[in-house]
Amino acid sequence: MSIRDQIIQRFIARTQKSQALTERAKRVLPGGDTRSGVYYLPYPAYMVEGSGSRLTDIDGNVYFDLLANYTSLVHGHAHPQILAAAQAVLPSGGVFAAPMQKQVELAELICARVPSVETMRFTTSGSEGTQMALRAARAYTGRSGVLKMLGSYHGSHDLASATADPDADRGIPEGLRRNIFYVPYNDLPATDAMLTAHGHEIAALIVEPVPNAGGLPLAHAGYLQGLRDLCNKHDVLLVFDEVVTLRLHEGGYQAQTGVLPDLTAMGKIIGGGFAVGAFGGKREIMQNFDPTRKNSIGHSGTFNGHSVTMAAGLESLKLLSQAEIDRINALGERLGRGFDDAFAEAGIRGRTTYVGSLVQVHWRTGDINNMGDVAAGFAQAGDLPYLLHLELMNRGVYSAARGEYCTTTAMHEADIDRAIAIFSDTLHYLKPYVAQVNEALIA
Repeated sequence: MSIRDQIIQRFIARTQKSQALTERAKRVLPGGDTRSGVYYLPYPAYMVEGSGSRLTDIDGNVYFDLLANYTSLVHGHAHPQILAAAQAVLPSGGVFAAPMQKQVELAELICARVPSVETMRFTTSGSEGTQMALRAARAYTGRSGVLKMLGSYHGSHDLASATADPDADRGIPEGLRRNIFYVPYNDLPATDAMLTAHGHEIAALIVEPVPNAGGLPLAHAGYLQGLRDLCNKHDVLLVFDEVVTLRLHEGGYQAQTGVLPDLTAMGKIIGGGFAVGAFGGKREIMQNFDPTRKNSIGHSGTFNGHSVTMAAGLESLKLLSQAEIDRINALGERLGRGFDDAFAEAGIRGRTTYVGSLVQVHWRTGDINNMGDVAAGFAQAGDLPYLLHLELMNRGVYSAARGEYCTTTAMHEADIDRAIAIFSDTLHYLKPYVAQVNEALIA
């Protein structure tokens, strides 16, 4: 039996209850799935319990969780103080068709921390956060266009998920696509040229300061400031998608770099593990949502600013001091360096990119400047990223199938070192298969 088949068969043998539940789910969910990002072949393991940095699946297998629900659980699973804060709200009812005090308290804390956010509004997801930030920009400027980075991800709404490939965008109206412009990440000359040609049509440039879902290419020195300068030059609003990168500094990545956007979309860590999103920015832009103003923009949602979410988010951010952020950033850097060393020691051409508590594995070497470089590496790697992911699960390490990892406050150096050792052993196990299917990756 080939190494590939061994990995898959071991996974199936360990996850029989997940396999059965997948077949049951297929009767009511397309392909048994309701969240594309957590699906992988032959089927995903169903998780039933999380505690700290550990996950347990329905078959009783325990995993060291280096994904943390795609970076949202910055304090790990079931943090007792966050749970207590959420539970304290429930006896009072939790949510009403009325303003609630916890909304004000969490907004005050975020506005105090994130330097560009003077006023803000809550949503129920990061996707809605970017959606409403872009609507705010279009309403303020009177223009319809949006400039994005090629290969970027800003959520599941049409403006966010549209790509430069019409064939990949089934269901997205062609009329909407005409209002979207694209440039490569880290390419200031291309951005300047696009804004020179179309700036009069473009309301906003939206960018993740570090594109997490795009594979974590790192911003070149001066790039983010360059975007700020170009937006000023062409009178276009700059929108930062900090749904993920807010975890990298107490005030978000904008505070770390000193580059301030006009609007910021947020999510994940500000909800303490509950569904959340937000957007905010300059008062003069956000005042278009003031319901006392004539022709204000309506923005509602049954669960926007849910008291349980607000209470959990407030506790989560209070626990996330700059000292704790510095600690988990150091753990992330330790993980990234350890994975790089493991590739080198195994004699396989691979590498990571990492910034603070975020780490991405690439099956290639050389510069990774943008999302195109990331995609090219994955295309050349074939099924190796998939097999690495599955074998790490077989050995008790949980991550994203696309090679994404993150650290949390529930982790310590010994946890990271153990994960590095498992990663190294897995690479050695895979090496004969790597040599067989992609000899160019053997150093």
